Amino acid sequence: MMTKAAQGQVRIVDISGTDGAVTDIDGKKHNVVLPDCSGECKYMDDLRTYTVQGGNGATVTVKFEKSQTGSYLISVLLPNIILVILIAAFMWWVLRQTQSGNNQAISFGRSRARMIAGDKPAITFADVAGVDEAKQELSEIVEFLKYPEKFVALGARIPKGVLLVGPPGTGKTLLSKAVAGEAGVPFFSISGSEFVEMFVGVGASRVRDLFDQAKKNSPCIVFVDEIDAVGRQRGAGLGGGHDEREQTLNQLLVEMDGFDTNTHVIVIAATNRPDVLDPALLRPGRFDRHVTLDRPDIKGRREILDVHARNKPLDSTVDLDVLARQTPGFSGADLSNLINEAAILAARANKKVIGMDELEEAIARVIAGPERKSRRISEKEKEVIAYHETGHALVMKALPHTDPVHKVSIISRGMALGWTLSLPEEDKYLISRDELMDQIAGIMGGRVAEEIVYGDITSGAENDIQRATQMARRMVTQWGMSEKLGTVTMGHKEELVFLGRDLGEQRNYSE
Repeated sequence: MMTKAAQGQVRIVDISGTDGAVTDIDGKKHNVVLPDCSGECKYMDDLRTYTVQGGNGATVTVKFEKSQTGSYLISVLLPNIILVILIAAFMWWVLRQTQSGNNQAISFGRSRARMIAGDKPAITFADVAGVDEAKQELSEIVEFLKYPEKFVALGARIPKGVLLVGPPGTGKTLLSKAVAGEAGVPFFSISGSEFVEMFVGVGASRVRDLFDQAKKNSPCIVFVDEIDAVGRQRGAGLGGGHDEREQTLNQLLVEMDGFDTNTHVIVIAATNRPDVLDPALLRPGRFDRHVTLDRPDIKGRREILDVHARNKPLDSTVDLDVLARQTPGFSGADLSNLINEAAILAARANKKVIGMDELEEAIARVIAGPERKSRRISEKEKEVIAYHETGHALVMKALPHTDPVHKVSIISRGMALGWTLSLPEEDKYLISRDELMDQIAGIMGGRVAEEIVYGDITSGAENDIQRATQMARRMVTQWGMSEKLGTVTMGHKEELVFLGRDLGEQRNYSE
């Protein structure tokens, strides 16, 4: 541009910041980039001294416009500011992630127990039925938590722990929740499997943290469900190496009865495998009381049915006493499921109330499973099944020591093609040799009926043979009912696997 201007080829130069518009003597415009000047620059003075060719001595016209400060900030400072902000935000995010990871690592060793406040009891002893003796045992725990001075005045020491033992579904967890609801104290609930993780030392750390929280909220109750997951007898298992579960158990033993014993923390634990627990865990001073919860008798079943039918519309024909007689061996969970299944069946049929038909169908569903009406069975096989089930019913009816036949069905349920249901008239806790022999005869009645009618046998008696064989084996090897072998016990079972011991059952008898 300066060269053209010196040659007289430039007429007008319009300057705005670094942008320049040059108009030559032919009237054509050209855009150029100029040095940025906050004020007048030397090249502008030089331009004004140049004459325009053919312009009668006129000089170059220079139009100058100062650059705005805002445009300078936008073009230069703003990108740098944005870059700095982005870098700072990234560093803050990285720092936060690092701190979060540290917190997670620290909290990994903390207890996973869930605390339930005692001011709003959801379950009380009124919701638990059929376990009167267990409720009596645990009511003393509740009384101590409410009125400890009554026991202290007599020099009594409240049990440190209560072990609830019983088959699945008998109400161990429900009873512990009722204790917390009645006592009105904080209730810590945790499963035995939540202590041990993949990292060494986490289990013992969680035990310490659990009891630290419990001591801060004392008096309180700590409930450990399925304690056999962490309290299994030490020394069990094959192979060497560090046993993390043993360290967790050792810490639990120390917390329950160590040097610091002046705490008002009561531990309630539940298990259906008391035989595998460590003896140090079961001794007085840790679990002082062992409360056994068995399947309810007919009176207990009646009370449990009352509890679960409390808020359900029942038909006037429903007799809960009959249902209690029809459900021997049912646990509390089974009875709860029975009432719920009956309610579902009534709703499926668009009924407003639950009738006896739905309840009896629910019993059959709990025992044998739902009906499988869609299963295609030929007429010949249906006839065989009918004779098979009739054989069961006839033998049970003819023999004096069998339970009365309640229902016979050739409709497939679950894996069974047909079934015969016999129910005892009362709960029995002892069974005689004659009763066992008649039961075996009743079980094999279906197989014999097939052979008498058809002169052949089928595979339908598979389960019958298994049950009869198991019953006969127990009569000989466990109950000493064999006339030839006498009153001896055959075989010795090892419940746990120890180094140098055999796995399973040691048989000291031949086939």
